[in-house]
Amino acid sequence: MKIDTTNLNNRKNLLAFSSGVDSTALFFILLEHQVSFDIAIVNYHLRNQSNNEVSYAKQLAIKYNKKCYIKNVNISSNNLEQNARNIRYSYFEELIKNYQYDNLLTAHQLNDKLEWFLMQFTKGAGIIELQGIKEFEKRDKYNLIRPILNYSKNKLIKYLDKNNIKYFIDKTNFDDKYKRNYFRTEFSNRLLKEFENGIQNSFSYISKDIKLLNINYNPILKIDSLVIFNSYNNHNKNIRVIDHYLKYQGYIISSKQRVEIIKQKEIIIDKYCISIRDNYIWISPNISDIKLDKKFKELCRINKIPKKHRVYIKKQNIDIEKLINIYKLKFNI
Repeated sequence: MKIDTTNLNNRKNLLAFSSGVDSTALFFILLEHQVSFDIAIVNYHLRNQSNNEVSYAKQLAIKYNKKCYIKNVNISSNNLEQNARNIRYSYFEELIKNYQYDNLLTAHQLNDKLEWFLMQFTKGAGIIELQGIKEFEKRDKYNLIRPILNYSKNKLIKYLDKNNIKYFIDKTNFDDKYKRNYFRTEFSNRLLKEFENGIQNSFSYISKDIKLLNINYNPILKIDSLVIFNSYNNHNKNIRVIDHYLKYQGYIISSKQRVEIIKQKEIIIDKYCISIRDNYIWISPNISDIKLDKKFKELCRINKIPKKHRVYIKKQNIDIEKLINIYKLKFNI
């Protein structure tokens, strides 16, 4: 099975592993392409099978001379999927930071992409939300790459079975109490069985159409976790920019939050401060435990720094004069 190795060769890669169909297939596909990588697995201890999955990960790592990082965790049943995801990605990012990995590889495949599409489609979504999972995403400190995104689960299973490769099946993937599983069993698996080529082509067309929107997702200024983007004379495009950035931080804004952002212009959304003013979009962490002196407030006011972000600037000891100089240089004030 062919994959694009352009961003994988001569890089330090970490594979998010589970011993399931997708990550096991990706493990062996990477071996075939002679891509260097290590693996990381999280054991939530939610199923009797999970210890066997970790043992299999260890066996593969030893056999193929890979480092195998393991995290054991006991997780609450409240909001299980989201909590598990947060724990998993926090752990991967910790490994990336500590061992200087360039790329995080995940084994998302075409079924996952279609499930996301259908979930967003039924909630009400625009073209960017419908695109959903992408093959390559640049994060602050690493790249998130999904090398087998264009392969269906059925093709991956055939690949594993043909090569007599062992893998595990997580039975919770068939439990319809999870919304994603409902879309998987009722819709996406059936659609891909009949219309896989057409679905692949449709996602390709969506990706090309999005590029025509001409939205710049790169900040024009970034100091620590304070980022500033160009604002558009279009509410839709501004929300796209905000949504795009927050997704990279692991946070997804709701439809109601989007409405409030446009309505209020300056708002706190959970742990983020967001401002749309003077043709710019400001985003910074929500910090509230520092008092600001009058001199600092006045300096910020004169230089049009939005109120919601001043506390973060103060707490991070960002040189206000340096910020102002960059601000004036970048924005031609």
